[in-house]
Amino acid sequence: MSTAPEAPSATAQRVKPLTSAEYLDSLRDGREIWIYGERVKDVTKHPAFRNTVRMLARLYDALHDARKDVLCAPTDTGNGGYTHKFYKAPKSAEDLVGARDAIAEWARVTYGWMGRSPDYKAAFLATLGANPDFYEPFKDNALRWYKKVQEEVTFVNHAIVNPPVDRNKQLEEVRDVYMHVEKETDGGLVVSGAKVVATTSTLTHYNFIANNGLLPIKTKDFAFVCIVPTDSPGVKLYCRPSYEMTAAAMGSPFDYPLSSRLDENDSIIVFDKVFVPYENVFAYGDIDKVNNFFPRSGFLPRFMFHGCTRLAVKLDFIGGLLLKAVDATGAKDFRGVQAQVGEVLAFRNLFWGLTDAMARTVTPWTPGHVLPNLEYGLAYRVMSNIAYTRLREIV
Repeated sequence: MSTAPEAPSATAQRVKPLTSAEYLDSLRDGREIWIYGERVKDVTKHPAFRNTVRMLARLYDALHDARKDVLCAPTDTGNGGYTHKFYKAPKSAEDLVGARDAIAEWARVTYGWMGRSPDYKAAFLATLGANPDFYEPFKDNALRWYKKVQEEVTFVNHAIVNPPVDRNKQLEEVRDVYMHVEKETDGGLVVSGAKVVATTSTLTHYNFIANNGLLPIKTKDFAFVCIVPTDSPGVKLYCRPSYEMTAAAMGSPFDYPLSSRLDENDSIIVFDKVFVPYENVFAYGDIDKVNNFFPRSGFLPRFMFHGCTRLAVKLDFIGGLLLKAVDATGAKDFRGVQAQVGEVLAFRNLFWGLTDAMARTVTPWTPGHVLPNLEYGLAYRVMSNIAYTRLREIV
């Protein structure tokens, strides 16, 4: 029997997010995960995942300890509880600054190295409360899910990329591989096919399914957006080799301090006649809406906001580590070394400044709600590639 959080229509009233114990228990739900040709019995104990699981559990612990004041704010769902600030639809620059600080506080637990922590998909999930009309005729679904994920701080991942098969063919010509609706029933959709790069899906409660690619959708059977429990019958996850397990086999966590603890395993997610009730559908049959989902949903500027904040935290870590390294080697007073350290710290300051600009120069959006400034978000996208390449040269 599944121990994952229940569907929105059946969710019991709660006033606190999931605890670490609840998170760990929710993963013991019989989900079908495969790695090295074998099925995983318990993802919380398997050597390919157990350290990463516990790092994620620490994030849920933080929602209930002294860090709660920075991380959390009262919900706006009427349950009288509290939630991670990035799970709420922001109404002001002050809300976005608070959300930025909450993202940063969680990122510090993993030194900025986990890109698919639970708050990553909050970049999309919070838009459900600010932009529910976009999902008509599934508006009520959007509002239910907004309430659910906010109250639980549910862990949702996305799978949006089609497998890289023959790229000379249109989507409908690869129907046996790409995810599509096999049939409609009175209660929902039956979906089969695959998506790739489902990062950390093995450790999430739900997978968000949509389409993102160069080829536009042209037929109704590919035009759907939905959310699916990871333990749904017919959902299978085929994982790449585990860095965490390799680190244990080749050395110790002391030899591989990051990959042994922070491996966000990528997988191919396969649906084999998976039933998706209409309550979990956000769009179906609207080809224009599905093709333009990412620019119109509000997700893009929010995910850039999250990514820029996480990168700034990571540069806090890298900059601090570099300062200790040059001090330990006695090189800190050399002019060339100082110039390169200063370059690293300049990039660190740049990205913190961009998070501030995104939060404080808001973009008005739906009535009463705002988005982070996209122009500064795009600057982050350009400069992050330049900065990371240079940082690797220096470090």
